[in-house]
Amino acid sequence: MAISLFDLLKIGIGPSSSHTVGPMVAARRFAESLKPFDRLGHVGRLRLQLFGSLGATGQGHGTVPAMLLGLEGHRPDTVDPDLLAPRSNHILRQGEILLLGEYAVPFREADDLIFRGDETLPFHPNGMRFTAFNRHGEVVTERTYYSIGGGFVVDEQAVNTDRIVDDATHLPYAFSTSAELLKHCDTHGLAMAEVMMANERAWQSEPEVRAGIQRIWQVMQECVQNGIRHEGVLPGGLGIERRAASLYRSLVDMERQDLISPSLSAMDWVNLYALAVNEENAAGGRMVTAPTNGAAGIIPAVLHYYWHWCPGANEEGVIRFLLTAAAIGILFKENASISGAEVGCQGEVGSACAMAAAGLAAVTGGTPHQVENAAEIGMEHHLGLTCDPIGGLVQVPCIERNAIAAMDAINSAVLALRGDGRHFVSLDKVIQTMRETGHDMLDKYKETSRGGLAVNVIEC
Repeated sequence: MAISLFDLLKIGIGPSSSHTVGPMVAARRFAESLKPFDRLGHVGRLRLQLFGSLGATGQGHGTVPAMLLGLEGHRPDTVDPDLLAPRSNHILRQGEILLLGEYAVPFREADDLIFRGDETLPFHPNGMRFTAFNRHGEVVTERTYYSIGGGFVVDEQAVNTDRIVDDATHLPYAFSTSAELLKHCDTHGLAMAEVMMANERAWQSEPEVRAGIQRIWQVMQECVQNGIRHEGVLPGGLGIERRAASLYRSLVDMERQDLISPSLSAMDWVNLYALAVNEENAAGGRMVTAPTNGAAGIIPAVLHYYWHWCPGANEEGVIRFLLTAAAIGILFKENASISGAEVGCQGEVGSACAMAAAGLAAVTGGTPHQVENAAEIGMEHHLGLTCDPIGGLVQVPCIERNAIAAMDAINSAVLALRGDGRHFVSLDKVIQTMRETGHDMLDKYKETSRGGLAVNVIEC
């Protein structure tokens, strides 16, 4: 099966790709599924059920507003983030929803919105079930969807194929392991970015691919600027103060000689970039899943580091960076998981760190083997990382975790570039280990807020 860069790097909304972006996609897909059978006009009631991690932490992750607006026909890449809260509140207050923006259907929160956090559906922790009834209370149709991380959604017909995209497009350089990817590079004398670009041309022209990547970069930049501009307390009740704006002011007020060293100056700015993105994500703003919302600050932070701190940085380098990062992301998606609900935060922050490390190594002169080494280092040192968000919110420890991982990605690239690409543990072995570790990890450490920091921090 074929996975595109644009499958991994999606423009969406915060705070969670699996709990917000995916459910909105699934809800819209369910509403659209009613059209061919002329059922929209015959629906008299809807029931939404959230299972497993969605049921346990969906409230804090904005799942309900996302699903309601998805049913009304909105998409994550185009919906106005400022519309979600007021519109969903209006729906719940009025007890009526407009299917695909046209058909008024009664919706009673107490009866039609059910959280089943203690029950997990068979094939993935992020399960949701949509049921449509006619005006006589009879079931018109019922469908089950799984939000499997990074905004990917599969239905119950895709059992046991939840790590791949249902796309049979023929790719000139198909690969599912880093060994296969490196073989393409070695055999044809190509960089990883060139392999990816050739594959992307199976879907659209190169100018279209470039324009799409530039749009992703633009949204990443806008997200950083929005995160720097906005101040106040993040929503959700924890009382977490946004820090990016004050950090930005302190940095621009400093003269370079006031800083300890240029390297620490860069560290301050990388931290700022990551905090800005993840605070904006936590507030429900517009961002790019990279490859998930919970890890959305790492790639933009390292890409901003390249843009502002690496000599010779240019738009072509941005394109090569993101193409390379996507090549590595595909390996995680196909062979393990990018879902915190499935394998813990190692699948989100760890994957993003590896992707960012690979991208930076590629645009600073790394060979394909050095790039693979950078990705391996980035992932290896996040193995076993749990997903234990306090209050079910993508705030603590998620926001700071992105800043730390961004610095890890830069160091991973530096370490790889100091070598010749040969290393003891392959990226494929690390990905396999991550998957096995995630399988062995207790569910309470997988985005359920039932273990770790989520239960050991006393909320005052």
